Amino acid sequence: MKLCVIGLGYIGLPTAAMFASAGHQVVGVDKNEAVLSALMEGRIVIEEEGLGQLVNDVVSQGLLSGSPVPVEADVFLIAVPTPIQENKGADLSCVIAATESIVPFLRKGNIVILESTSPVGTVDECMVPLLESSGLSVGEDLYVGHSPERVIPGQILKELVNNSRIAGGVNPASAEKIAEVYRTFVKGEIFLTDTRTAELCKLAENTFRDVNIAFANELAILCENFGINVWEAIALCNKHPRVNIHQPGPGVGGHCIAVDPWFIVEKQPETAVIIATCRKTNDSMPAYVATRVDGLLDGIDDPKVTMLGITYKPNVGDVRESPILHLMELLKENGIEVSAYDPFVSGRDDLDEDIMNAAKDSDLLILGVHHDRFRDLPLQQLGAVMRRKQILDTRNAIQRIDAERAGFFYALLGEK
Repeated sequence: MKLCVIGLGYIGLPTAAMFASAGHQVVGVDKNEAVLSALMEGRIVIEEEGLGQLVNDVVSQGLLSGSPVPVEADVFLIAVPTPIQENKGADLSCVIAATESIVPFLRKGNIVILESTSPVGTVDECMVPLLESSGLSVGEDLYVGHSPERVIPGQILKELVNNSRIAGGVNPASAEKIAEVYRTFVKGEIFLTDTRTAELCKLAENTFRDVNIAFANELAILCENFGINVWEAIALCNKHPRVNIHQPGPGVGGHCIAVDPWFIVEKQPETAVIIATCRKTNDSMPAYVATRVDGLLDGIDDPKVTMLGITYKPNVGDVRESPILHLMELLKENGIEVSAYDPFVSGRDDLDEDIMNAAKDSDLLILGVHHDRFRDLPLQQLGAVMRRKQILDTRNAIQRIDAERAGFFYALLGEK
């Protein structure tokens, strides 16, 4: 097959490379000249385990190339951003533009797949009318549907191959055609359904996690008020064979869990009350952590804090929708000087490349992200350069006994 993949971001590029590695001819389309230039040289501009080598291999074999505009193909796969707007609605402008861009290249028998996470009805209501402006009948001349990705940064290539997948079509024939496309490299089971169900499933999967985390965050606040350690309480609760409470933290980030629930709320705000409440709970956590910080800095003139980790999850360099960045802004608004260190992120003005420099003259270390590299912090050395030895652990990832032996006052989110 020949595939035309629209959008070469965190999902589009790995997916294009996987199809190319299966022997297909793939053209990746992107408006970003830097992305295309790197691709033509067999390089990548994003960080993902194993992706750089894979892209280099398929480009050198002539199986993957880049283009600023679509080309004729057997399969058109749209993997463009669907960012959230200030009103918490989905911005579908990129999906619409991508769909419009392929219309002149469509021919009978083509398969059009939307991978971008989108509100229910995006394929039916937005894409189908645009595709039919080609004069071709969707469901008969064109096989159309939605197949959402289920991958996490750092494991994308492995999970693209091994995870199960949903193929949602505008009709059964479309669903089967989409499944056939992915079967060329996907080893996981592929389940067939309709487009609206496929769209909802992706949103519901991430919403389930968001609701569970919101419950954990609410428990953390309750436990602080009760004088209980929430981490111990959750660990004991999870000994029950039918209970699996997630972990609390300073908020929820990333382009999935922090965004997808709003796509459900957008469509039915009167009904999605629990979902909206949980989303607001998680969005409020940076502000709650900021109040804990204020308490720890009470009475200190010209306070300074050092943030350890700014990404939205551990062991990756992705800062999309990071609650830590929001927390840092709140602290600055409160008149607190903020330095930060993250071994997975570079090229930002608000980061120090050396952890000791970041901690110099600080009054408080805040563990915002539980990177594996923070498991063995040089606490003695850090304490020696700090003005006051205090730690606020928002992830229960620093051993209290180690911190106290190094002379630190140790505070934990979810414990009074």
